[in-house]
Amino acid sequence: MAELNGGQITARQLRAAGVDTIFGVVAGPMIELFAGAQEEGIRVVGCRHEESAAFMASAWGYVRRMPGVVVAGSGPGMTNTVTSMYVATASAMPLVVLGGSTPGAARGLGGFQEADQLAFARPACKWTEQVDSTERIGELLHLAMGYAVSGRPGAVYLDYPGHLVATRVPEEKVRLRRTSPEITRPHPDPAAIERVADLLAEAERPVVIVGKGAAWADAGDALTQLVDLGIPYLTSPMGRGVIPDDNPHFVNAARSAALAGADAVLMVGGRFNWIFQFGRPPRYREGVRIAQIDVQAEEMYSASEIELGIVADAAVAVEQLCEALAGRVLASADGHWLAELRRQREANEEPLAGPMGADAVPINPYRLVREIRDALPRDASISVDGETIMGISRVVLPSYRARSRLNSGTTGCMGTGVPYAIGAHLARPESPSVAVLGDYAFGAAAMEIETAARIGARVVFVVANNQGIAGHLIQDYMLPAGSPPIASLLPADYAKMVEMVDGHAERVEKPEAIRPALERALAADRVALVHVAVDPKARRLSGRNYLE
Repeated sequence: MAELNGGQITARQLRAAGVDTIFGVVAGPMIELFAGAQEEGIRVVGCRHEESAAFMASAWGYVRRMPGVVVAGSGPGMTNTVTSMYVATASAMPLVVLGGSTPGAARGLGGFQEADQLAFARPACKWTEQVDSTERIGELLHLAMGYAVSGRPGAVYLDYPGHLVATRVPEEKVRLRRTSPEITRPHPDPAAIERVADLLAEAERPVVIVGKGAAWADAGDALTQLVDLGIPYLTSPMGRGVIPDDNPHFVNAARSAALAGADAVLMVGGRFNWIFQFGRPPRYREGVRIAQIDVQAEEMYSASEIELGIVADAAVAVEQLCEALAGRVLASADGHWLAELRRQREANEEPLAGPMGADAVPINPYRLVREIRDALPRDASISVDGETIMGISRVVLPSYRARSRLNSGTTGCMGTGVPYAIGAHLARPESPSVAVLGDYAFGAAAMEIETAARIGARVVFVVANNQGIAGHLIQDYMLPAGSPPIASLLPADYAKMVEMVDGHAERVEKPEAIRPALERALAADRVALVHVAVDPKARRLSGRNYLE
């Protein structure tokens, strides 16, 4: 009679759910799970750190619109994933963490790596549970994956006591869940849609805000139809590309003017949190009328004075909104409001021309990002991480495809850039994956370069080396004079890190060399790193219009 251990049961359930890739760091008591995944033909991405593994899984799941799965060992292995769970939940990215834990017989006795792992996970997760029998692993994993992607995506944690991973049970006692329910997307109240249609039609200065929830819902076609009625729109950082950034109604570069001047705002799949200045004056005009579309009713209770909240899938709601507006003439149809924002956008962009075209050495970071912009194809997956370089990239670097832009998200977590780029490449291998990183951000997960090389992930890492966090800004101007270098770094040659794994390495010190180096890296067909020495004293241009 054939028997299966807990790891094999888990692998079979993952395969039944369509998961073909998992991430993790091989450690007890989860080795049987890694072995089971290999038996089932699931690609196992062995990483250098559990935090990075979970970030990779988050990106893979977000791009693929399914749960990303990470497997962690007990104690520190599991606790290393807590930051990633927090980031995934806050940033609405689907993540399933399977964490091994101390065997039951040793609990309370000082067992190896004993910790209350459920307690560590709960604040960072949508849902937590512990396996209580080997026979139930399939069912509990089915629940975990469902919770990760349902409603607003986020992290879930399933705890595996070590003895239940190793326990073998007769195959006929194993119940796998081979189908998932067909769940209809939540539809809006038709009367509410009519009210929002009236709001937008009557507004003389309307604005639509697009968040990452719209990216998750694949609402791009409907939103394009909506804004093409003549409505200006803004996006959250990871909402970029839902509507291609070259749409003429895109006004992120006139963001402050748009928010301050709008008499009506429709938020689609985003939040009125710090990213959008909480949706209240003085950044918004007094008396602005605000409607919001979100899958989570609680989101309508925020600092913003929401007039109408619609609980619905973003794509479905916007499609119906377009139908409700069909044939109507909008009060903003004369184009006066859009023209005003376009003029403001052009005025805000004009100061960028100088630094973007600068030939100075050390290289101006705006010139670097412009060269990246010009070198990348439209279908590229882009991961951005850092301080100065991330702020500049938000202004200069466009996106043209939903779920192709990944950055530190709602939490502002540094260290996501490297693993997100690897996860995105594995999820969408047909498109280039490029990570644009500050040197500090790169260092947070730099050893995953070896992971990328080992698994054949052809990611291009562009490291903008300004020798510290925000270059020398913090070290020179925010710390006492003569402080030891705690915010600044050595001018290290990061290209050597990819040389150690036989990747493609380039070091660039002159602006005219940037584009050829990028083109060679994109064509290298292996992991590549372009190290660019940028001016450590360069600053982002000031102005609220460039903040996202």
